Amino acid sequence: MTKKIVIIGGVAGGATAATRLRRLNETDEIILFEKGEYISFANCGLPYHIGGTIKNREDLLLQTVAGMSSQYGLDIRNFSEVTAIDPMKKSVRVTNHQTKESYEETFDSLIISTGAKAIVPPIDGLETAKNVFSLRNIPDMDQIKNYIQQQQVKEVAIVGGGFIGLEMMENLVDLGLQVHLIEMSKQVMPNIDFELAQILHAQIDLHGVDLILEDGLKAFQQEGQQLLLNSGRKISSDLTILAIGVAPESTLAKEAGIELGLRGAIKVNQQLETNIPDIYAIGDVIEVSDFVSGTPTLIPLAWPANRQGRLVADVINGIDASYPATQGTSVAKIFELTAASTGDSEKTLQRLEIPYQTIHIHPNSHAGYYPGASPIALKLLFGPDGKILGAQGVGTAGVEKRIDVIATAMKFGAKADELAGIELAYAPPYSSAKDPVNMLGYTADNLLTKRVETISWQEVDELLQNDAYFLDIREDFELATGKLANSHFIPLSQLRQRMSELPKEQTIYVYCQVGLRGYNAARILMQNGFHVKNIDGGYKTYKQAHYQVKRRENTPSAPQAIATAPTATAKTEASATIQVDACGLQCPGPILKVKETIDQMENGQQLEVQASDFGFVADIEAWCKNTGNTLLENQIQGSKVTARIAKGTADATPLTNKLPEEGVLHATKDGATMVVFSGNLDKALASMIIASGAAAMGKQVTIFFTFWGLNILKKQKIEKRGLAKLFDVMLPSNANKLPLSNMNMGGLGSKMIKGVMKQKNVDPLPVMIEKANKLGVKFVACTMSMDIMGIDRAELFDFVEYGGVATYLGDTTNSDLNLFI
Repeated sequence: MTKKIVIIGGVAGGATAATRLRRLNETDEIILFEKGEYISFANCGLPYHIGGTIKNREDLLLQTVAGMSSQYGLDIRNFSEVTAIDPMKKSVRVTNHQTKESYEETFDSLIISTGAKAIVPPIDGLETAKNVFSLRNIPDMDQIKNYIQQQQVKEVAIVGGGFIGLEMMENLVDLGLQVHLIEMSKQVMPNIDFELAQILHAQIDLHGVDLILEDGLKAFQQEGQQLLLNSGRKISSDLTILAIGVAPESTLAKEAGIELGLRGAIKVNQQLETNIPDIYAIGDVIEVSDFVSGTPTLIPLAWPANRQGRLVADVINGIDASYPATQGTSVAKIFELTAASTGDSEKTLQRLEIPYQTIHIHPNSHAGYYPGASPIALKLLFGPDGKILGAQGVGTAGVEKRIDVIATAMKFGAKADELAGIELAYAPPYSSAKDPVNMLGYTADNLLTKRVETISWQEVDELLQNDAYFLDIREDFELATGKLANSHFIPLSQLRQRMSELPKEQTIYVYCQVGLRGYNAARILMQNGFHVKNIDGGYKTYKQAHYQVKRRENTPSAPQAIATAPTATAKTEASATIQVDACGLQCPGPILKVKETIDQMENGQQLEVQASDFGFVADIEAWCKNTGNTLLENQIQGSKVTARIAKGTADATPLTNKLPEEGVLHATKDGATMVVFSGNLDKALASMIIASGAAAMGKQVTIFFTFWGLNILKKQKIEKRGLAKLFDVMLPSNANKLPLSNMNMGGLGSKMIKGVMKQKNVDPLPVMIEKANKLGVKFVACTMSMDIMGIDRAELFDFVEYGGVATYLGDTTNSDLNLFI
C-alpha cells in the first residue's frame, strides 16, 4: 500500500530519511519541506569557508533541490515553512515564502527534523547592535563573510566556547583578526574535563586570542561596538558571534500537543516515534538516552542525526530497527590540536553520582624513533567493575583514532582492562608496538587488580596543605621545569639504595613526569613495606591542570605576535646555532636533550630545538629561567614548537614579547623595585603615584607586596574557614576599604580623602592600580605572607604574579631605585 510521508526539515537527518525511504520503497509519496533555500548542506563546514580553508562555497552544498529530486524521485519544496501540525487531521499547514501562499498537506507518516536553533538570550542593547551574528546555516555564513569584508573588521568577539565558538575562533585568527573568546564557565569545550581543556587554553593563548573565562556578556553598548561583561570589563568589537549554544527547535511539536522532555526536546521511544502515532522525530530536536547512564540528554551532533534518519525510514517500512542511546562521540580541531571524546566526562559522572576511576597517560602518537611523533594526553574513565564510562584525548595526531577505538569497545561492552588485548595495526609511522589504547588497558588492569593505588591531580593541593609526604623520583635536570612545593627528591635510579630515608609510618605520594616511572617506584616501595600512592598522569597532568590563562587587553592579533619574536645574531664563529631535533621524545626527553647539548656549548652560543609536545613551550621557559640561560625565541611552526636558546646571558637579547612568568621579578639598572608592607590608604596611594611615574619615565617597575600590603591587591571577598576566616573579618575586604595611617577616625578620614580626590579628579585607588598595570608595572604578591594571613589568589587582581622574598632580594642589586613602604 502506497504511503504519503511528509518530512519537516531538509538538512542532515531529514535528507537522510528521505533518501533511505525512497531506497526502501519506490512507490511511496515522499514530500520534504525546507523553510530555507538549501537542503543537505554541510553545516559543520561553515566556519571553515568563512576562514578560507574551504575555498569554494559550492563545496558545502552536498545536494541541490533539483539534483536530489531527480535522483530519488522526491517532492522537495524549499522556501516552504511548516507553520502548524494537526495530529487529528494528519495534516500540516505550509507557507511558501516566495509566493506567500499558505496551504495544507496531509500525511500518513510525519517526520519532524527541525533541528536546533541558536540560543540568543535577552541581552541589553542587542536590538540596536548591527554587528551581531549567529551561525547555523548558509545565509548566516554569507552574512558574516560579507560583513567582515565590507566593514574591514579587525577585532572580533565570540561569545561561547563550544564547538562553533572554537571553530570560529580559529578561522577568524587565520584571517588575521584580533579575537576575544568569552566563556561563562571555567573552561572551553564542555564535553571534556578541565585538565584536558587546560591544554586547549594554553594553545589558544599561544595564538594570542584573548581568552576570557568565568565571565559573561552583560550588555551591548555603542550599537554593538563595545561589550560590557558581568565583571565590568569592557571589550571593543567590530563583529560579535553569538555561539552560546543551541536549543531544540520544537515549537511546532509543542503547539501540536506532542510530548516534550529535557529542555523542550521532543520525547521519542527507541523507534523514534512521539507520543502521537505515525509522528516521528529525529536529530537535534529530540531527547536521547545517555549510553552510559541511561538518563535523558541532548546531544546535537551530526552522526546521531544521520543514523536516526536511516532508522526512522526502516521503522516506517516495517523493518525491526531501534535507536537505543547516544555515546556522544565527537572531535574538534583547535589550531594545531585535536580534541576528541566519547561517553561521559568526569563532571557528568560526579553529577550523576556514578562511581568511577580515572587514568591519565601521555604516550606518543606513533613510535618515537620515527619522525613526526607527538604526545597525546589520554584520559579513561571506568567503573569499579571495569565498565568503560568515557574517554578523552588531546594532541596533534592520532587522537581521534584512539577515541574511535575506545568508542567501539564501549559499544560492544568491553571492560577497561580488556583494552590491553585489542590487536591494533602497528608500524612505526602509525603506532607503537603497545598502542596508547593498549597502554590504557594495562594501566586499568593495574588499578583494578590493586597493583597500585593512585591519587588524582585534584587531590594534590589539599594533601600538600596537610603536609603529606610527596616523593619526586625524576632526575635533577627535570626539576627546573617545575615541581611540587616541599616535595622530597630521590631519583628513581637511586631509590633502592636510599629507602632508609623514607618514612614507613605515613603514606608516600610518589610522582614523576607522566606517571610511568611513578608506577615503577610505587611497585618497588610497596614490595618493601611502604604504603604508596602514585599521582595519576604525573606532574605533567598536575601542571597542565594548573595552567594560568593570560589576560590580554588591546593586544595585536597572535599570529603576528607568535611569529615575530626578536632574534639575536651570532657575533663569533663560536656562536653558530646548533640544531637539535627533540620531536617524538617522551617527556622528559626534550629537556634532557637540551641540557646535554647546552652542557657542551660555549657561553653565548645558540641552540635551536624543535619539539612536538606543545607543553615544551612552558617547560623550556621555566628551564631557561631556572638555569640562567636565555630564551630568544619560543614559537609554533606548523605542528611543532621551535625554541632558540643562548647559553648564559652575556651576549643574548632576551625575548621581549613573552607572556608574564609566574613568581619571577625582573629589574635592571633602569628599573625600580618597591616593597609595600603597609596596608594604609595614604601609603598605597603614594606607592601607585611613584610606581606609575617611574613606569611613565620608561623604568621597569616591580612592586613586591607583603603582609598588610597584600590588602591593596584585593579585588573581591571570598568565603573562608578557620583562621583564614578570622583574618578576613579583621582585614579590609578590598582596596576601597583601606584605612588611613593617621586621622583615620573610624573610617571617616578615608571617606574625606576619597571625597577630596573625587573633587580634584584624582582616580580612586583601584583605578590607579589598573592603570599602573597597563603602564607595565608588575605586581608581585608574597606567597609566604599569603599563606600566613590566609589570603587566596582568587581574592587578588587577575594580573598579580606570585613569588618569594628571595626573588626580590636578588633583584634589588640590579635596580637603581629601591623603596620600602
